[in-house]
Amino acid sequence: MAEGREGFVPQVIRGERVPLAGAIQVANEAQALSLPLYGRIAAGTPIEALRDNSTTVDVPVTLLGSGAHYCLEVQGDSMVEAGIQNGDIAIIKSADTAETGEIVVALIDDTEATLKRLRKKGASIALEPANAAYETRIFGPDRVKIQGRPGRALSPLTTRHGLSAF
Repeated sequence: MAEGREGFVPQVIRGERVPLAGAIQVANEAQALSLPLYGRIAAGTPIEALRDNSTTVDVPVTLLGSGAHYCLEVQGDSMVEAGIQNGDIAIIKSADTAETGEIVVALIDDTEATLKRLRKKGASIALEPANAAYETRIFGPDRVKIQGRPGRALSPLTTRHGLSAF
């Protein structure tokens, strides 16, 4: 220290550390939540939207943000160029809106569910695959309902080795 300058002396306050009411606690990485695996989601030709509440998937809480989440098993290969493979378990954040360019769980005509990239074109909604072997499908806005947005995928091979994000 330079001559004539006083050094900083930190003051330590002793006592118990009590979390503030309403404060978010940092989760231990080993903690997991059991999310419902509602069934399959088409990444290809849309399939009938069915919900099965009997199966759950343990997901580390560090992979989840705020809000409600659920899981869907991906069936098909229309999203492979976005890193979503057949057989992956997609972790979905419940949402009823999405921005153009986001990958979404889309419910078509209240009967078919599919996983595609959303494109809004005027009054129309385009559901775009991430595989050149599939065509973009265009619908009127009253025919498509957003059910959620995927954030991560657990794949059959990586559930032991890690996660993929898309």
